Amino acid sequence: MLTLRQIEVIRAIMVTGSIAGAARLLNVAAPGISRLMKYSEDSLGVRLFDRRAGRYVPTAQARNIFDLLDTVHRKLEELQLAVDNLGRGRSQEFCLASVPSIANVMLPRAIAGLRRRFPDLGLDVNIVKIEEAIDFLLLGRGEVVAISSRFEHPLIKFEPLASGRLLCIVPENSSLASRRKITPAQMSEHPLIGINPKDPYGAIMAAMFVDAGIDYRMNVKARFGTTVCSLVAAGLGIAIIDEFTVAHNAVPGLKALEIDAPSEFHTYAAYRNDLPLSAFAEEFIGILRAEMMAVSSLRQKSRRPRKIVRRRR
Repeated sequence: MLTLRQIEVIRAIMVTGSIAGAARLLNVAAPGISRLMKYSEDSLGVRLFDRRAGRYVPTAQARNIFDLLDTVHRKLEELQLAVDNLGRGRSQEFCLASVPSIANVMLPRAIAGLRRRFPDLGLDVNIVKIEEAIDFLLLGRGEVVAISSRFEHPLIKFEPLASGRLLCIVPENSSLASRRKITPAQMSEHPLIGINPKDPYGAIMAAMFVDAGIDYRMNVKARFGTTVCSLVAAGLGIAIIDEFTVAHNAVPGLKALEIDAPSEFHTYAAYRNDLPLSAFAEEFIGILRAEMMAVSSLRQKSRRPRKIVRRRR
């Protein structure tokens, strides 16, 4: 039985009419082509070429074989093209979703990384609320949801992405902008633009004040982080928001302060556990995790005390 390499070499000799031409076509040394052709003839027990005027001409008994070899070669080229298209994402579509807090900054950066890996991949990007994530997955609308909380579900797996913290955002021209940290008591002295305490981040925010024994009042409530940021930038108050929404200075006109209270939260990639993930989904999750962990690492570095180097006199 001929190997794929033998098929390639025999066809190259047939097309070019010489050992040297076949070697140039395949970008290999001529002696190797000659040895493989002789081995192929010996293993088949059939002479494949006659040498006429310095050229290799298919023998009469081998002409039917060459027709089949050419068909096999074309099929192999089609297979290679299909494999190349798969590697670039061509003729494929990846459907995903994210909750708004991750979608604002982190999601576009992750999609840019995915596009570099699969430049021809079609993308269907959706923004969903937490309560819509399950339907998005179970109804087959997409493969993955980047989400800011987890819960128990028999068909959904929650794969950790990164941990984050809530921050206090203030207008950059406010009296609070010179601070690096702020306490819940200090925040309660200012108009607070808040998140619904029933939301994951809202529950953490509410716990800060309850644990400190402080009453607080939200003059304005907003569901999405981008809206909250715009309200703060407009000078309507201060707010508590997740660090991923304001990462990389995404919203101008704001200053982010650390909160002197527990505020850690966790994010996840949710997907069905009864279906295999595509290569696109696996790559996306890895890129998104790296982007989000980079934000957390940058925050941790900025919090480390600087070493004081004393100069010798």
